[in-house]
Amino acid sequence: MLIAVAAVLGVVAGTCAGYLVQADREPTKLPPLSQPTLTQAKGEAPEPLSAAQDRRVRTEGDLRKLLLKKPAGAKNAEWLEGLDGWMDMAAYADTYEEPEGAFGELADNEFRRAAVTGWAVGNSYSVEIRLIQYRQEETVVAADAVAAEQYWLESEDSRSWPIPGTGDGLAYVHKEPTTEPGYLPLYSAEAHASRGDIAMQIWLYGTKPFKKKTVMDLAERQMERL
Repeated sequence: MLIAVAAVLGVVAGTCAGYLVQADREPTKLPPLSQPTLTQAKGEAPEPLSAAQDRRVRTEGDLRKLLLKKPAGAKNAEWLEGLDGWMDMAAYADTYEEPEGAFGELADNEFRRAAVTGWAVGNSYSVEIRLIQYRQEETVVAADAVAAEQYWLESEDSRSWPIPGTGDGLAYVHKEPTTEPGYLPLYSAEAHASRGDIAMQIWLYGTKPFKKKTVMDLAERQMERL
């Protein structure tokens, strides 16, 4: 299912997300209806957990605040104008090669919202980061979206490394640049990982080959905020 969906929709490198598979869940085993009467506990209820103790407190708030901040000296990405840091489902689906099919898959797979940021470091390279959040009320999607993205990348001429602290995260540096007549060669790197109901996507584009440290540093720091 995962590979089939990815193959049908296609991925636009740098302006897309991975795709999506429904995962079966074990049926919930309910307790018997006949239960002994339980004594009500006395005393004050415990204080709710803080954001530092419960990541759900962070991810239920403004998702844009979890994105990495633009570094000093960097310029805002021009393509962010008018987005206000958010991408709705229609805008997100438009980043795929087949937007109509992508829109339907996102709806079926409980897309909730997407937060995005980006910047340019001089004339050297640019960065794009997205956090894609799914409801995951019926299916586990975020990790499958990352797996689908990684499936596509298996055929790329690139080197990859696990992102520390993530179970599924990988960072990639592509060996060969994209070339077009009249343009400088365009080198790229990217990273994909998930945590809970959020899939993280990072892309870098520049005029020179990227080092492992550059993409890995971004990926690690972004995942630490989730």
